[in-house]
Amino acid sequence: MRGIFFIIIIIVFIFSELFIYIRTSRILKQIDAMLENAINGDFSESDFTESRLSKLEAKMYRYLAAGKTAKNQIVRERNAIKELVSDISHQTKTPLSNILIYTQLLNESDNLDKNSKDLLLHIESQTDKLKFLIQALVKTSRLENGIVSVIPKENSILQIFNNIDYYAVAEKKGISLIFDALPDLKAEFDLKWTSEAVSNIIDNALKYTSCGGSVIVSAKDYEMFVRIDVADTGIGISEEDTAKIFNRFYRSAEVSGEKGVGVGLYLAREILSKEGGYIKVSSRLKEGSVFSVFLPKQANLSKM
Repeated sequence: MRGIFFIIIIIVFIFSELFIYIRTSRILKQIDAMLENAINGDFSESDFTESRLSKLEAKMYRYLAAGKTAKNQIVRERNAIKELVSDISHQTKTPLSNILIYTQLLNESDNLDKNSKDLLLHIESQTDKLKFLIQALVKTSRLENGIVSVIPKENSILQIFNNIDYYAVAEKKGISLIFDALPDLKAEFDLKWTSEAVSNIIDNALKYTSCGGSVIVSAKDYEMFVRIDVADTGIGISEEDTAKIFNRFYRSAEVSGEKGVGVGLYLAREILSKEGGYIKVSSRLKEGSVFSVFLPKQANLSKM
């Protein structure tokens, strides 16, 4: 009798273990299916019902449902920002253009004294500054919120240089502007946005370089990157400011009298980081600066 009783206990134990194994496997498979659907963006309430799920499955379902709700909220907020940015861009374009036209027309009048014309020039200058600021903020907002995609693909470095025309600005200031790159040098980048990023850096170099100075834009080939250097003989940057110049709206006290709003370098960094590149600067006060842009030879998909 004891032997039969012992066998019965073993059989019960085996069936209990088998039942637990099957139930655990079923739960894990359902959780795995939940996670897989969530990763693929196919998770929906109809896929699982709490009535037939274990407590763990129910908690997992609520967690995924909350994540989906948050994702939908982010999409709605992004669309709202997109509409707001579009409205700001559209609604301010015409008034600012009209102000510039009116000030130019008034400035051509012979009935104004010198003081009035000086005031008109100040109005025109501040309107230009406001127009540039709005355009820069719109671009930055679109990039930060993913409204505009930066799509890297293989391009020639010379295409960037050909898209940038600052010769007239350099000539007016008496600065030597030189571009130097091998014709077959290529990397992976978004041509339109990268041209804007490098353009912002060159604009800064020209702005803070005095008459008789030089700005040299060159490119070098490395195993994984192509490096574009923008070297100037300008006023330079202090060690303290070097860590801050890529912050949005930051302007050093030394350049507070110059035109600018402090978003050009920030925008350049945002563009480059989104396509898998980055930017560095080395500088010494009164000795000039070198801004180095690194563009990958293969697009970094994790940044896109």
